[in-house]
Amino acid sequence: MDEKYLAYEVREVKPGEFKGAIVEKDLSLLPDKGTLIRVYYSSLNYKDALSASGNKGVTKTYPFTPGVDAAGVIIKSDNPKFKEGDRVFVTGFDLGMNTNGGFGEYISVPSEWVFPLPEHIGFNEVMMYGTAGLTAGLSTLKLIEENVTNDKGNIVVSGASGGVGSTAVALLSFLGFSVTAVTGKEDFKKSLLEIGAKEILSRDALNDTSKKPLLSAKWAGGIDTVGGNTLSTMLKSIGRYGCIASCGNAGGFEVNTTVFPFILRGVVLAGIDSAECPYERRKIVWDKFFNEWNIINKLKHINKEIPLKEIDTYLSLMLKGENRGHIVVKHSD
Repeated sequence: MDEKYLAYEVREVKPGEFKGAIVEKDLSLLPDKGTLIRVYYSSLNYKDALSASGNKGVTKTYPFTPGVDAAGVIIKSDNPKFKEGDRVFVTGFDLGMNTNGGFGEYISVPSEWVFPLPEHIGFNEVMMYGTAGLTAGLSTLKLIEENVTNDKGNIVVSGASGGVGSTAVALLSFLGFSVTAVTGKEDFKKSLLEIGAKEILSRDALNDTSKKPLLSAKWAGGIDTVGGNTLSTMLKSIGRYGCIASCGNAGGFEVNTTVFPFILRGVVLAGIDSAECPYERRKIVWDKFFNEWNIINKLKHINKEIPLKEIDTYLSLMLKGENRGHIVVKHSD
């Protein structure tokens, strides 16, 4: 192929300094991994911001195109279940980490990463979910599997102004849970109420420094997108036989706790890995989102669509912790 395409590419311009720009690339140089997809939409995730800033724990070699999400059409595939023109999407796996990602107009990926997109769901709509939505869905599914029901008390969601947290608030409220949203973003509280939060607390509510092994039980379960002392505090505050789905570390990767939440209250701490989650587990969540969990109307309140040319601005906001909701990225038509 002699075709050219546009991609947001990050280069190491000098040791330790990384800069991104939209560049023209040669499609014939894109490694053939089995399935070639023309990308129309992507979305912005914290992992993309880390990759774009040169975090070698996320992306090992540069130049590189981030973007852990992508939605578009099949150009060619080595898998007979896909044909040219099929509408598909990819979230996670190694996309946007060490496999050039959705901030390029084309991606080449193994076919086992690819999901068919139902006709009633638009490219932009599936990216309103994206990896953030998948993570929120996996977290909610885990709470349900651990018998956390809406008659047992409120569910607390930390980092509720972010993509995962806000989607979790929307989904939990849609399913009939009473949700306590925790955020430090005063200007996002109205949006959280619009998508169904019953109570909004400042992040100080999940920052206990008393060193007490347990606090009074306030919530039946929780989804933590922050980590660090936020998760430590949440563990002390979950009621008997509650569950916390842990899915982020923007606030720190160390968790200080005792055994007491586990042996005195039977609390379950469940880890959520959306990047390497098995295909069949993902399929459960995506099937629900496309059917009985369809929350697109709620997500419109917390999603913002931007053109690829504005990606630098929003990557910077995300690294500073100033992003609100979820960002959908549109390629040129």
